[in-house]
Amino acid sequence: MAHISIIGTGNMGQAIAAVAGRGGHTVSLVGKDDTDARLGDVVVLAVPYPSLSDLVATRGADLAGRIVVDITNPLDFQTFDSLTVAADGSAAAELAAALPQSRVLKAFNTNFAGTLATGKVGDLTTTVLIAGDDADAKSTLADIVAAGGLKAIDAGSLRRARELEAIGFLQITLAANEKISWTGGFGVIA
Repeated sequence: MAHISIIGTGNMGQAIAAVAGRGGHTVSLVGKDDTDARLGDVVVLAVPYPSLSDLVATRGADLAGRIVVDITNPLDFQTFDSLTVAADGSAAAELAAALPQSRVLKAFNTNFAGTLATGKVGDLTTTVLIAGDDADAKSTLADIVAAGGLKAIDAGSLRRARELEAIGFLQITLAANEKISWTGGFGVIA
């Protein structure tokens, strides 16, 4: 079983911790300012996108050699009108460049905490899309997700993080404008 550290104790961090815990993995929730906490082999960054640069500055050395899962959606939360990364980039690509010794994955950003907690999007089992360049890291995360009762789909290389962030952006803006609920979202039939 894997030891998963989740940096960020909000709704998403707690929901991901519950998924991993249901699968029998050990999980520690770490506050983003708790720089003394030991980290597991898999580290989920459940913090807002603007916090990533500070987190890399303070914990970058601790993240070397680990699977690092970026769940952020880099959107302008004041206007809900655009992504804040370059049109050909992603938050995950920026993170991978800043952490060259880590195995960076993009996942969970197309899910709401409610759908992770219940394991359902409508009548469908919640699906976690995973993008990354390291096949073993993706397999490890997919096993954690599946053991927690959810579906996992390999969405391709880390270059696909851009599309995952666009899906996350669309879903968040729909919920913020009350077009869908925060306990709903997109489902995948595979």
